[in-house]
Amino acid sequence: MIEAVVFDLDGVLLQSEEVWDEVREAYVQERGGRYDAEVQRAMMGMSSPEWSRYLHESAGVRDEPEAINHEVVRRMLASYRRGLPLLPGAAEAVRRVAARYPLAVASSSNRPLIDAVLELSGLQALFSATVSSEEVARGKPAPDVYLEAARRLGIAPDRCVAVEDSHGGIRSAKAAGMRVVAIPNPTYPPDDEALALADVTIDSLDRLTPRLIASGSA
Repeated sequence: MIEAVVFDLDGVLLQSEEVWDEVREAYVQERGGRYDAEVQRAMMGMSSPEWSRYLHESAGVRDEPEAINHEVVRRMLASYRRGLPLLPGAAEAVRRVAARYPLAVASSSNRPLIDAVLELSGLQALFSATVSSEEVARGKPAPDVYLEAARRLGIAPDRCVAVEDSHGGIRSAKAAGMRVVAIPNPTYPPDDEALALADVTIDSLDRLTPRLIASGSA
């Protein structure tokens, strides 16, 4: 029996992967580093300590990881405050699901970004727990962020459904023992192997309902 739902943030509720890409690419190029499809894909799902270190060690950014992280987050916050890129139907989907289940966020975004998104969207009160992967030992695809979300909810992972869009996120939630509803990101789609792990795949947030979550079928 499902007792809670855990949402990813980037790519599920926010069309933010493109914002992350633009912000990090501009920053890396300003600092004389390398930014290409390999770098972009490698960072998907990484926690902020992981991608900051990756940019420093593997992409040639001279700044120290802490400085990289601070500046990228500052630019992301500025972008969100200019215009929050909520996906169509995101707020409505959250409200529908929250009417039946307690909710959590398990995100690779930094804590200040999670808090800003929920505040700016007016959805903050609907989430009982939020976890940033910077608060756990390992980012996605490791299960840590989802296990911590379940712990903060006080609900066993196998009684939770995760809503995910990416290869790393799907693998993370499955490794934590959760059922997964996949909504593939059309710009950065999960690979076929990861998508096959999902219990249900739907094409939009409009189809995310308490009935689908409870039944486990589209």
